[in-house]
Order: sequence, then structure tokens, then C-alpha cells
Amino acid sequence: MERLLPTDPSHLGGSRLLGRLGAGGMGVVYLARTEAGDLAAVKVIQPEYADEAEFRARFRREATSAGQVDSPWVVRVLGADTAAAAPWLATAFVPGPSLAEAVAACGPLPDRAVRVLGKVLARALTAVHEAGLVHRDVKPGNVLLALDGPRLIDFGIARPTAADETELTSQDMVVGTPGYLAPEQARARQVGAASDVFSLGCVLAYAATGRPPFGTGAPDALLYRTVHDTPVLDGVADAELRALLERCLAKDPEQRPSAAEVDAALVEDAPAGTVDWLPDPVVRMIAERSAEMLALPGVEPTVVSELSESRAPGRRRILALGGGAALLLAGGGTALWAALRDDRNSPQAQNAGGPWVIGLHADLTGPQRETGRAQEHGARLAVERFNARRSKPFTLALRTEDDRGEAARAVRAARRLTGAADVVAVLGPTDYTSTQAALEVYDGARMPLLTVSELSTSAAKTALASTVPHAYFRAACLSAYGAFTTVTSLGAAGVKTLGMLGDRAGRLAGMESVIVAQSAARGRLALYLRVVPALASTSALEPVADDMIGHGVDGFFYVGTPERAAAVARTLAERNFAGPRFVDPASATTAFVSRAGRAAEGWQALTSYIGPDAAPVRDFAAAYRTRYDSAPGPWAAEAYDVTRLLADRLSALAPSDGGRPSHERVTRAVAEARFTGVAGTYAFDEDKQLKARQLHRFRVTDGRFAYGGALDISGT
Repeated sequence: MERLLPTDPSHLGGSRLLGRLGAGGMGVVYLARTEAGDLAAVKVIQPEYADEAEFRARFRREATSAGQVDSPWVVRVLGADTAAAAPWLATAFVPGPSLAEAVAACGPLPDRAVRVLGKVLARALTAVHEAGLVHRDVKPGNVLLALDGPRLIDFGIARPTAADETELTSQDMVVGTPGYLAPEQARARQVGAASDVFSLGCVLAYAATGRPPFGTGAPDALLYRTVHDTPVLDGVADAELRALLERCLAKDPEQRPSAAEVDAALVEDAPAGTVDWLPDPVVRMIAERSAEMLALPGVEPTVVSELSESRAPGRRRILALGGGAALLLAGGGTALWAALRDDRNSPQAQNAGGPWVIGLHADLTGPQRETGRAQEHGARLAVERFNARRSKPFTLALRTEDDRGEAARAVRAARRLTGAADVVAVLGPTDYTSTQAALEVYDGARMPLLTVSELSTSAAKTALASTVPHAYFRAACLSAYGAFTTVTSLGAAGVKTLGMLGDRAGRLAGMESVIVAQSAARGRLALYLRVVPALASTSALEPVADDMIGHGVDGFFYVGTPERAAAVARTLAERNFAGPRFVDPASATTAFVSRAGRAAEGWQALTSYIGPDAAPVRDFAAAYRTRYDSAPGPWAAEAYDVTRLLADRLSALAPSDGGRPSHERVTRAVAEARFTGVAGTYAFDEDKQLKARQLHRFRVTDGRFAYGGALDISGT
């Protein structure tokens, strides 16, 4: 749990706020104590989003739906005010891990524990269905395990059984979590109570085996398997339990049992306020988590004083709060400006020491200027929005240093930023050359350094090998995952012989992709690899491409530079090559499209950055276009998010006297953060790499890289 910010209210709806459980793109979840003494998780929506009629109606529907269900196994609604300027919903606080966390940490549950869990969840769903509702998102993450038994949570997308689907979904829109939703949901068709039973079957299969019954991987692959494949139930030893799960997972909703029938079929005693039916490791996990969450400090004033080093919340404790914050509406809409709450009664910014500065170390005028400037613009939008708040603990500023993509300039830029007393953290650098040169300077100064675009494995290893505790955060999926997934997806698409052209003009990042691709191809498809020197002329690429076509390649993957990728694209188009064609993220730019012309059509890329026409960043993209008269470039949204993350963490550390926190404290605060931005959720592992593994698909259509959706590669 984190302390309240100066801008947070002290009371809400008669409850005393104790601290923050989490913050996301549209609101904050607080831990509170009600007038009756109960602990509550209070979700508060930002006032600016409440002005959206559709959003307010959806929040009102969530509060109403949750309040209609009467079951000891469904999280209880304690109060709500959906008409307030900042609407809020208070539910009973559940101090325990989710089923997903428990299985991931302790392994599959024994058969009896699965039967008891199934009976409890079946009763919870029976109450949901008797209230005339369909939950629509039953999954392990929405089942919390407390000392007095499990709870079903999150009614954010629950709907009345007979509701008009067009109120919430559009044609072909899938609502739910791939891997746990029913075939009719995967087909974007009418759902009912039987859909929840299918999801229950998936949850119980996961609990029994430790894996979802339709596997893991890309959402579209999961949806396909859900509709067409037989569920994998290997590991469910109990014959009766397995037979029941097979009935729950029937493709035809009419063939599935009702939730009440599942309850009756599971002949076990439902737990009476205990978790004795769970294995010892899970019980210990629940007890430890409950103790951590309920070891609350005394009620403190709303204005935050500086935390001492010894009281800085530990990583484990911060992550432990995930269960209580599960009601946070994360990414369900596209409203933009939600960095911090605006409270007219809070004290104004303390600026005794001048503004707090975030440095931007980027290539703004060199070969990576398109990426560097996009990140600068995204960061400036975040800083401007933060400073536009009526109430803030400090004024934020952005200082840019342009290294032109050159190692010597990168070192000088790093020295200037680390030598400035007002710089509290740095965003950047843009690419590997600059990072490799400057990393020692930043590490020596203990400066928190967050990059969204330098994603090489080599720089990560350099940081890990540092002689001092490194503060280098990789806030996007490493490029190696993109190369690996490109090759494996081509193999899955039927490519027999993949032609890969590794252009050394792409420098180290490109060669890393070549190495990863060779590994990914083993056992999946044949790989015909050609590597060309960086000094080779563009015209020299044509005979290389001809040679590759002559060897019968039926798929193509180029890694290098946009300009040279365009030359290869023109050659393949002239030879009428019709197989799937991919470029690496460094080549997937407007320069490639403009130079290749019509030959660029159909080329694809898997990147770590989200597209400007993706739904979650729609409002950000609109604000960006208004501000800069152009669409957001690569990693603009991610730079915006990371700047907001820093502003959020700095605000939590801000003392009342305006003094700046040390670099070490900022590093620790970022390492323990879980922040939901417009492009995704940011939380870091022990190596300070982003936990979430997500790629984004692009395809050149009508002269531009059109966004094709996100790809979850968590199982990679």
C-alpha cells in the first residue's frame, strides 16, 4: 500500500481513506475504513471521465450489477455514488491472492481442492444468474482467495441476461479474456449463463493442471482454439471431475450444465469460513498476504510527509496489493488525461527549489530522429498536462539532450544530465549505440534511466553486469521477442522456407534479430539466411534478393534500415514475390513506405510500440495531432506513459518542504511501481525489465503502416 498524495481526499462517502492500492488510466483504488469499521476497496473515477455519458452509464451499470448479487462468495458492495462529480464504488476488501497468483506460485491444486473451489464458484455464479446477470469475465485473476474462502470479483462487463448486446459491444467485438471465454463470446455472438459455465470449466481446468485448457499465446490463436479445438485436460486424474469439465466445456451452450447443476454434481462440503481444503503452500500464501495487507499503520493526515528510507514499501508488499486493486478499471476506455487527481482544496505546488526535471536523452537530429522526436513530443504532453493541474506537489520540467545517435555525443549528454542537480530521472536513450556509450555514466551517478525504444539484449546484459546497482529500466518488450515471434508465426502460417536478409547496416540490434531467428527456426521451418555488409551499396541488395528467391523461399524477413528495406521491397515486387514479408521495427517507418512506394503494400512488422489508431490510445493520438499536427510516431505513447509513471512516483515521494528525493529512492519507487497507462501496464521484474510481454502488429495498407492489434506473448 502507498500513502495518500496531497491531492487525495481524506474521506469519501463516510469512509476514511487509509492509502492507495493502485492507480490507472481512469482512476484510483483506495484502501478505506468504513464508519462501521470494515475495510473497503474504493474505486474512484476521475471527474473528467465522468463527463462522458457512456462511461458514466457503464460505471453505474457495474455498481448496480454488483449490488444485485447476494452470495457469500461474491465480493460485497458496501456503497456507491455514481452521480458524484467523481463517481465511486466501495466493495469489501479481500486481503488475499488471486487464484492465478496461487497456482502460478504453488502449482496445480489437488482434485478435492478443485472440487471444493468449483462448488463455491458454481454457487457464486448461481447467485449471479438468479439476479438476471451474466458475469462474462470469469477467470483465475477474478477469483480472490481469502482466509474465509474464495470470492468472485469484477462486474465491470457484467450485463443483464436479456440485454441488448449493442449497448456494450459492436459487431465482431470480443468481450472477455481469451483463453477463458466461451466459443459464442469468441465469435462475438449472444452470451448467456451457459457462457459463464464454460468459463468456470476453464478456470477449474487451470486450477487442476496449472495451464488453461486451450493453451497460451496470441489472442487470435486462443480464440480459434476455443471455437474449434478439444480442450486439453491432461492432468485431471479424477474421472468424475474430468467428465464434468468436459460437459462445462461443450461447444454448444445447450449441452452445458447450469451453474446450479455443477454445484450439485460436485459432492463436497462447501467450506464454512475456512481454507483448510487448500494445500499448505497456498494456505501459507493466503495467510502471509493477509498479514501483509492488514498490517496497516495508524490513520495519518492526508498531506504526505517524506517517507524515511526504512519505511519505503517493499516490492513484495506492493505486488501483494494486486488482489485488492483488481477492481481498478484499467484500460477499459480511451480517456486521456489521468496522471493525477485535481483537488481544489489541496495545497499548491511547493517550488522552493525550482521545478523537478525529467531529462530526455534522445537522437533528435540523427538517423533515429523520427523515434526520438516522437518520444520528446509524448513526454512533453505528459509534462504539460501534469503542470496544468490546479494542485500539484511540484512543477515538472523536461530537459532534452540530443546525441544525434553518436556515441561520443551520448557520453557528453549523459554527463550533462547527471551533473544537473534538478534532474531526478532520465527517459532514453533512443538506440543501442548511445545506450552502450552512456550507460556507465548513468550507473555511476545512480541516475534512474528508463528507455522505451532501446530494447537490445546486449544492453540489458551490460546493465546486469554493472559493478554498481543498476537503475536501467526497459519499459517495453525486448526486441528479441519480436524476432522470435515473427519466425514462429510465419512457421505457423505455413511458410516452409523462410528467407532472412540480415543487413549489417542495422548494426547490433539487427544482428541480434538474426541470431534469435536462427534459434526460433529450428524444428519449425527451413531458414535460408544471407548477411550483407553495412558498406554494401543498395544496388548490391538486388542480386542477394534474387538468390534468395532462387532458393525457393516462400516467406521473407528483412532486418536493417528503412531505406535499404525499401530497395529489397522493390526487388521482391518486381519479381512478383507473393509470400508473407516482414521487416524489423527499426525498418518499419514512414521512410520505408515512402521510398518503397506501392512495393511496400502488404509488408508487416511486429513491434514493441502501439499504433496511433489503436483504441486504447485514441484520445492520446487526438491530443497529439492537435498539439503537433501529425500522428504519434513510434514509442510516442510509451514515452507519454513512462513520463506519467515518473510523475506519479515522484508525487508519491514528494515531501512537504519541496526537497527532491534521492536517485536511489526514485529508482526504488519505479521498481516497485505498477502503473496503468494508455499503452499498457508498467511493472518491472528483478532485472528491471517490463513484466508484460506484448507486441503489436502492423501491416502496410494504402501507403501506411496500419495497426493490426496487440499480441500477448507472455507464454514465450
